[in-house]
Amino acid sequence: MITLTHYLVLGAILFALSVAGIIINRKNLIVLLMCIELMLLAVNVNFVAFSRFLGDAAGQVFVFFILTVAAAEAAIGLAILVTLYRNRRTINVADLDSLKG
Repeated sequence: MITLTHYLVLGAILFALSVAGIIINRKNLIVLLMCIELMLLAVNVNFVAFSRFLGDAAGQVFVFFILTVAAAEAAIGLAILVTLYRNRRTINVADLDSLKG
């Protein structure tokens, strides 16, 4: 039987992996965006677990809003990334420090 603790441990592991990915990798913008998405997924797992445990659908509804924001963030982030790559020919975060036009 899978309990609430199992889901919370899974969410904590996913969240810790995403924080470690952000801290360790500060050069590649694509990996940073993927770590942010993984962080949102960890939070969603916790929302769904608590929603199921408490018998309330509010957490699951809130997950749909988070997924919508995550999809918009991914689309806009990748569009900015493509534009930056066309202009600078790199996705290295250290090389993108100036925002002059």
